[in-house]
Amino acid sequence: QVQLVESGGGLVQAGGSLRLSCAASGSIFSINVMGWYRRAPGKERELVATITGGGSTDYADSVKGRFAISRDNAKDTVYLQMNSLKPEDTSAYYCTAEVFSHRGTWSQYWGQGTQVTVSS
Repeated sequence: QVQLVESGGGLVQAGGSLRLSCAASGSIFSINVMGWYRRAPGKERELVATITGGGSTDYADSVKGRFAISRDNAKDTVYLQMNSLKPEDTSAYYCTAEVFSHRGTWSQYWGQGTQVTVSS
């Protein structure tokens, strides 16, 4: 089994910054893509950013230039630096990882979510 544990959410004023972290642990041989999604109440889940094992990144248009995704492969951890936060960024943020386990199988795992609230 693999667990993803997120941290770093909270309440911040508009224009402020937060840094989310997500650490993977368990039966991990390697991790391919890691990423962050978000879902606000009454809305569909939205891709925020992804990063490959080689460091290639992709972002939603709504966060380009404000958010930065990074990862520490030695720690199996992915980060999301969020700057210039806006009230519309308020959401539950979930990390995800494509994991190749010691059993020789690929699976996608999700964290439990961390709430980000941006006040105006």
